[in-house]
Amino acid sequence: MLFSLVTCGYLTIRNQGKDSVYVASEQAGALALAALGWILSDERRAQRFLDLTGLSPDGLRAAIGEASTHRAVFEFLESHEPDLIAAAEAQGVPPETLIRAGQELSR
Repeated sequence: MLFSLVTCGYLTIRNQGKDSVYVASEQAGALALAALGWILSDERRAQRFLDLTGLSPDGLRAAIGEASTHRAVFEFLESHEPDLIAAAEAQGVPPETLIRAGQELSR
């Protein structure tokens, strides 16, 4: 099977073939936190995230390390393609990597 490794600082992505991207669960968590930082960097986007997830700022602080919060980050991005693309660009990864990371956390 043909694959390549791409290292982006803390993240190693295995691209197996044309459309297959593998992201390990610990890397998915790191991607979620980086994406959350991107979400929170814009006040309107941050408020939309809190409104859609039902989290308060204090609730988010308390749950920031939980897998359910990480899944919520990816679900939020996947529900609005422009955000997904912009978050991926900000992290220097393809959008598919964020989608795969969300899938990994949903296992």
